[in-house]
Amino acid sequence: MLLANSCMEFAAAASIETLLMPGKLSDAHAKLEAGCTNCHDRSNRISQSTLCLSCHKEVASDVQKKTGFHGRLANATSLECQACHSEHKGRNADIVKFVAAQFDHDRTDFHLQDAHLSLSCSSCHQSGKKYRDAPSNCVDCHKKSEPHNGQLGTDCAACHSTVTWLNGKFDHDKTHFALTSRHAEVTCSACHVGNRYKNTPTQCVSCHSPDDVHQNSRGSDCARCHSTISWTTAKFDHAKETGFALLGVHGHADCVSCHTTGRMQDPIPKDCNGCHKAQDSHAGRMGQKCDTCHDNNSWKPSKFDHVRDGRFALPAAHDKLSCDTCHTANVATQKLGTTCIACHRAQDAHAGQLGNQCDHCHMSDDWRRNIQFDHDLTDYPLTGLHAVVTCAQCHLNKQFKDAATDCYSCHQQDDRHRGSLGKSCATCHNTNGWNIWSFDHGKVTHFELTGAHAKLNCADCHTRPASEVKLSTDCGSCHVRDDVHFGQFGRQCQRCHTTISFKQVRMQ
Repeated sequence: MLLANSCMEFAAAASIETLLMPGKLSDAHAKLEAGCTNCHDRSNRISQSTLCLSCHKEVASDVQKKTGFHGRLANATSLECQACHSEHKGRNADIVKFVAAQFDHDRTDFHLQDAHLSLSCSSCHQSGKKYRDAPSNCVDCHKKSEPHNGQLGTDCAACHSTVTWLNGKFDHDKTHFALTSRHAEVTCSACHVGNRYKNTPTQCVSCHSPDDVHQNSRGSDCARCHSTISWTTAKFDHAKETGFALLGVHGHADCVSCHTTGRMQDPIPKDCNGCHKAQDSHAGRMGQKCDTCHDNNSWKPSKFDHVRDGRFALPAAHDKLSCDTCHTANVATQKLGTTCIACHRAQDAHAGQLGNQCDHCHMSDDWRRNIQFDHDLTDYPLTGLHAVVTCAQCHLNKQFKDAATDCYSCHQQDDRHRGSLGKSCATCHNTNGWNIWSFDHGKVTHFELTGAHAKLNCADCHTRPASEVKLSTDCGSCHVRDDVHFGQFGRQCQRCHTTISFKQVRMQ
């Protein structure tokens, strides 16, 4: 009776579908086993998916909106849920059949790109929670990595990409302060200190006060003169603003190189000497108008034309001299001569005896080389061997006008006659050589040398200098010792004897 009563109670509690159920439902659907109509429509099997979606409202919303994994399936609205998810296979059956390694994340609302591709599922999908509940906003995962402390909102993708946090793509032009030139290279934190983005000052001096070499003397509008390219690339119109154009190297000079106090309103000189006095190698001797010779590009070379401006050409070695070699005092008071001797008097070895026209003999490239002097223009032309001797052989003291012109003054030591024939060497000799001489004894002395006389040396008769004694032309003056007549026939030996020999006698 007891067993019969139990069977009757079970039959009353279960429907025929339950008794005929092919297997237990999974744990997730276990509470629905008591009523098959929860999932099955006996009259229309096609509407079974509608019953599934009536419980799974989130999936139903995805299918309707065509979002999420189920909404992106092909023909999602006509698909049967049981095509993928079959039941009645037991409490522990896997009715989802999800294989993470084979899952295509692009079918979801969150496409995996770049750095996200290398992440594991558990990096975003926490254990025990639905996959669809994983956060999709950047800040949900990267809040700890976000350096702005939420000051820029939660839309990280507005500036950053999924490749890396660095190299943000924020368009600063959309703000009231476009980043140009060097500003585009600095980091955000360089201006937005402490993640302060609102009310960030836009005046140059707000950030660059320590860089202001003018110490605020030029005001706070740095952009009036400077650009964002570089501090040194100034666009200040110096000529228009100050009346002093910055030409040549002045255009590249730093402001403080002239405005040494840093206060631009302090007056400074506008003439060259006012700034470059310390660089004046002439020590003021050339005056203060530096631009007469120099330009704004370089001190050297000078543009001064000595012929045009100084009316004095600088030939050869003169062109290599520094200005101060000649201009030893201020040019306004020192008047230099234009003759050689005006500068070279101390170097005149002739002590002024040859006049002031040094260029008659000397060249302007070197005093001692290439001396050009035409001795034929003097009273003593150089002929024969005289033409090849050096100047110093005759001009011993360099005072050339004092040199003697007679032969004996130079050739006394060469006189084989020892002065017996006088000092007029040129009477017999010439400048071609001592041995090349010509003397006509008969023509010059009126005493022809004939016979044995022609064979005698000059010194045989001229035993004393001609200036001391004048030789007689009578025979006895020389042959008194040879007179065997002891003077009885007088001194005119030629009446009987010839010059050939005393032994030859001719009687008249």
